[in-house]
Amino acid sequence: MTKSGSHIAAIAAFLVGLAACGGSSTPAAQTDVGVTSNSILLGNTIAQSGPAAAYGTIANAELAYFTYINNTQGGVNGRKINFKILDDGYNPANTVTLTKQLVEQDQVFAMFSGLGTQDQTAVRDYLNSKKVPQLFVATGATTFMADYGKPSTADSSIKWNYSIGWQPPYQGEARIYAKDVLANHAGAKIGVLYQNDDYGQDYLKGLKDGLGSNASMIVDSESYDVTAASTVAQLVKLKASGADTLFLFTTPGFTIPALVTVTKLGWAPAIYLNSVSNPQVYMGIAKANGAALKNVTSVGYIKDPTDPQWASDSGMQLYKTVIANCTTCNVNDGFNIYGAAVAWTMVDVLKQAGSNMTRANVVSIATSGLNETNNPFLLPGVVVKTTSSDHFPITQEQVITWNGTGWTLQGSLIDERGTIK
Repeated sequence: MTKSGSHIAAIAAFLVGLAACGGSSTPAAQTDVGVTSNSILLGNTIAQSGPAAAYGTIANAELAYFTYINNTQGGVNGRKINFKILDDGYNPANTVTLTKQLVEQDQVFAMFSGLGTQDQTAVRDYLNSKKVPQLFVATGATTFMADYGKPSTADSSIKWNYSIGWQPPYQGEARIYAKDVLANHAGAKIGVLYQNDDYGQDYLKGLKDGLGSNASMIVDSESYDVTAASTVAQLVKLKASGADTLFLFTTPGFTIPALVTVTKLGWAPAIYLNSVSNPQVYMGIAKANGAALKNVTSVGYIKDPTDPQWASDSGMQLYKTVIANCTTCNVNDGFNIYGAAVAWTMVDVLKQAGSNMTRANVVSIATSGLNETNNPFLLPGVVVKTTSSDHFPITQEQVITWNGTGWTLQGSLIDERGTIK
């Protein structure tokens, strides 16, 4: 072959290679696994059976929001959102198996709003090793925010760059309770019932840190396993300890019977109830089963669909329109408006990604580019924000107290940003 012939052949080979990469007008880097010209596939594992089945409706509400976006806006940038939900029964072993199925067989673009502290930590290393986004996990476990970008504790070659939470961290929430106790129950003798895993221990740590030098106010703490039949024995011990203030760091399946047991024991402590168990629908179930529900305090950051003050609110009207897409969703269940709120953020991230719909770009936006001041389902003033140095999307909450029929907002938003490291 002549010199000029070799040159022409080389150019031809280059053009063939360029065509194989999609051509300069549509760079391959602009899309990723799970994204087509008209769809985006997201995956989710959640408990729709088992001890935490009350949370299962969250995924159904998220699907309802995505359906609303698909029907009214044609999806995001011309791509409709497909959302595959699998029931892991709140069992980490199931979460691992089902997550691998979603990634390797279904080839999802990202995992979204997977539920549970133990469940989601069980798959964090796997997802980060595969560089599959683990976005806005449905747990306030502090590690998903505070440990962003750090190396895995099990394998230092894996960096936690593809995982992030969404809701306020449990430690920050517990710090707010500590402030309230010190301000309003300075002489309290505190008893704590907590789930014996990272979820419950995260709350307990936040309470102790928030009390600081007053941590001795905790006279007893009793744990329970998620497989336990009941917590009656633990509550009997807590009452016997002389505690006059009870903290319930529990999931709804244990919270409801605990509230009933307290009343049956003839015990009337001041009760602090963690936010993940406070939707009014579950308070109603506890009341119907005999719980007195006196002097109960919690926190909120999402609008309560049962609160009359939001009846004509545009965000609440949108929520009711959205949730109509879900035939199994109770419009008054606070977990459903939570689902709509976090789905709103997911759509915001996808919209920001525009034509650069890659896993890396979406993760970058979610972990360092959020600045939502207008999520319609959150309390006024609550901001969803991340920066390159701050990976705690929501840190503001407001104290709420039970008035006998519903929750009443107290004071103003309390911001714990910067207190959790």
